[in-house]
Amino acid sequence: MIEERFDAIVVGAGMAGNAAALTMARHGMKVLQLERGEYSGSKNVQGAILYADMVEKLVPKFREEAPLERHVIEQRFWMMDDRSHVGMHYRSEDFNEERPNRYTIIRAQFDKWLSSKVREAGAIVLCETTVTELAQDDRKRIVGVRTDRQDGEIHADVVVLAEGVNGLLGTRAGLRARPTPDTVALAVKEMHFLPRETIEARFNLKGDEGVVIEAAGTISRGMTGMGFIYANKECISLGIGCLVADFQRTGQTPYGLLDQFKRHPSVAPLIAGSEVKEYSAHLIPEGGYKSIPQLYGEGWVVVGDAAQLNNAIHREGSNLAMTSGRIAAEAIGLIKSRGEPMTAANLSIYKKMLDDSFVIKDLKKYKDLPPLMHTHSQNFFLTYPQLISKAMQNFVRVDGTPKAEKEKASLKSFVKARSWSGLVGDACRLARAWR
Repeated sequence: MIEERFDAIVVGAGMAGNAAALTMARHGMKVLQLERGEYSGSKNVQGAILYADMVEKLVPKFREEAPLERHVIEQRFWMMDDRSHVGMHYRSEDFNEERPNRYTIIRAQFDKWLSSKVREAGAIVLCETTVTELAQDDRKRIVGVRTDRQDGEIHADVVVLAEGVNGLLGTRAGLRARPTPDTVALAVKEMHFLPRETIEARFNLKGDEGVVIEAAGTISRGMTGMGFIYANKECISLGIGCLVADFQRTGQTPYGLLDQFKRHPSVAPLIAGSEVKEYSAHLIPEGGYKSIPQLYGEGWVVVGDAAQLNNAIHREGSNLAMTSGRIAAEAIGLIKSRGEPMTAANLSIYKKMLDDSFVIKDLKKYKDLPPLMHTHSQNFFLTYPQLISKAMQNFVRVDGTPKAEKEKASLKSFVKARSWSGLVGDACRLARAWR
């Protein structure tokens, strides 16, 4: 056993883990961070969206040194059938502000940079180290971790679990149940490299401006899922994800969906001639508020994806991860400053602080949407996209048919597919869940 004792051990060096380790180290705590990858971010190849407000609370001047790709000035939403898409987008010159609100990033690069800040703050970061289990005392209180290193048991006052959605430490120790297939999505992603000027021409950008496209519809073959496209400086991040339960039910393959998405007439021109250099798969928590496990206990707290903190409706994950990591660290720092032990009763302040933040408030607002989308996935991700696309084509096609007849035909197709009671029922359920 390693005799040195720490104030806190952080398991994982993603967004949540780095935020927690950085905050505690700045509070003067003796922090050890353990990461099984070669370096923080080495297991990530995907692009992502970074929310400036959350990073500024950790590194106020991050824009001057962080590896950022593009600041997002335009958001596009596509509802797709097999040959077309119905879209809406918002683009504003206001986002060409001095301190932009959102950025596209490459996680491998950004996580590595943020980890350097953790080290600068005084935390010890050990990579290529796997935590095999949590160490418990006779009262089942978490007192540290065991690793795959020689003499690998290490003790600390508190352990911060930032091990990701598929982390097994918490479940093996009986601290939380393993996520179920209907609360976890499997996303597959590729990085398509193109000359910078080509990307800017295809997405109508200049300088470091960026665009995000989020897509839903028949691309997920009736499963609960979405596709996405992010414009980076010299590459395009492209991917699609669906609930694991739906993959099991349908027998569809993630790479098959990705291939179909890339060949869609609306997508193919954006990536034509690109060179694919990276491919990855990643599990994402999608259960929302109702899937959040116990967040604290005797000598431990859980943060980020491991705590199911992901807003699937707004596609927000990194900001919830960073915020939960920071709040957990602040709660731990407050307990330590009082000279109190890291008991469950004291660590409950973490949950109280998180409940008061936008993290839980947003997840609670949409608590009924994830199960609704899953239960009625055939309607929302297959039937309605097809009907809407057909109605839009009738609306814009001029072929001598009177407009009144076109409108009747479109309305008839909706009623035939779902019936009046079905349409009204879906609308009411969606409105209640959204509210």
